[in-house]
Amino acid sequence: MQVNRDYYIIERMEWNQYLKELDEEFEIKLTNEQLDRLTSLNDSLSLKDANEVYKPLTQLISIYRENYKNLERKRSNFFGITGEIPPFIIGIAGGVAVGKSTTARLLKLFLAQAYPDLNVELITTDGFLYPNAVLEEKGLMDRKGFPESYDMDALETFLTDVKSNKKKISYPKYSHSIYDIVKDEVNVLQDPQILIVEGINVLQTTENNTVYMSDFWDLSVYVDAEEEQIEEWFYQRFNLLLDQAKDSPNDFYYQFTQVPSEKAMARAEYTWHNINLINLKEYILPTRNRANIVIHKEKNHYINELWIKKY
Repeated sequence: MQVNRDYYIIERMEWNQYLKELDEEFEIKLTNEQLDRLTSLNDSLSLKDANEVYKPLTQLISIYRENYKNLERKRSNFFGITGEIPPFIIGIAGGVAVGKSTTARLLKLFLAQAYPDLNVELITTDGFLYPNAVLEEKGLMDRKGFPESYDMDALETFLTDVKSNKKKISYPKYSHSIYDIVKDEVNVLQDPQILIVEGINVLQTTENNTVYMSDFWDLSVYVDAEEEQIEEWFYQRFNLLLDQAKDSPNDFYYQFTQVPSEKAMARAEYTWHNINLINLKEYILPTRNRANIVIHKEKNHYINELWIKKY
């Protein structure tokens, strides 16, 4: 095990030994069909990866949750507070195209199996992006994904409602197909006991820098890889999105299928270097140190290290 100032760094082979030590408290299973549905467009995850990395990780998360539950119960007893324990919230952060969504979906599945009597839910912060019309009005379309493109006050209110045990909470619906908030439609979160919140901004602050989103997380995970590797994955995902959109004129990416491939790729390169890379360097990566757990990947999305916060 390596150690730096803030983390214990556990290499993949070393992490595998913890799988052998898992007890039979949780019965967690995964099929190839489930894995296919869970895996993001440009991600790569095998059953071996899921079993060797995410099963022990689910066991570790269960330790965090049990400690959280015990603390909340004892604190409530001390002060004579009655009512339900607030939901246990897991924040999952990382750059564009790094594989956050796959991590979030797989953890949701495993946690739902580990806690069959609990309602485990997953949302993304995409729904808290301002609609494109608002971004255009503010001159922020080329800053979409940057902190100022999110309605962070609305996200803060949403999370406060979650922690206040509000039973039905509406929040905006985002479509990656149209690349925008869906007008006149909402999602409704109903009474989760465990909530996973995934997004590039989950370890950032509110617009006025008075609230850290991480204040709401009972556990936080950052999915990480080297900059050059993330760039490669971004281009791979862009090409896959073009392939999906080629017969769908209403899809945002359809427009890029109607121009020469060189021009489409030039747009992808512009987006990476002038939007996503800047966002990664200035706003996303600097939040990594706030995460309790870092999942580090290398080529082909292979998870080679897990970092566990020392404090």
